[in-house]
Amino acid sequence: MTYLNTMYGRSAPSPKESNKNPNRVAGGIRGQGANTIAMLGEDGVERILPTQKYVQALEEQIRKQQAAINVLERKLTRVSTAQERLASQITSS
Repeated sequence: MTYLNTMYGRSAPSPKESNKNPNRVAGGIRGQGANTIAMLGEDGVERILPTQKYVQALEEQIRKQQAAINVLERKLTRVSTAQERLASQITSS
C-alpha cells in the first residue's frame, strides 16, 4: 500500500532551490519594466520606488559577489603566506 500511496497519493511539493543566475533575474525584471512602481503621495508628489522582487534580486547578487570575494581573499591570503615562507627560506639559505 505504501508504494501505491507514494505513486498516486497527494503530497506537498518539495520546495526547490533556485539555481538561477541573479544577474539574469535582475536583468529580466528590469527588462520587463517591473523593477519600479510609482506611488502618488498625499501631497501630490509622485515617488518611484523599487519593487520588493527587484530588491531581493539585487540582494542575491550582493550575496553571490560577497561569497566570491571571500573565496578570493582566502586564496590571496594563502598565496601571500606561501610567498613569504619562500622568501624567508631564500634569505635564510
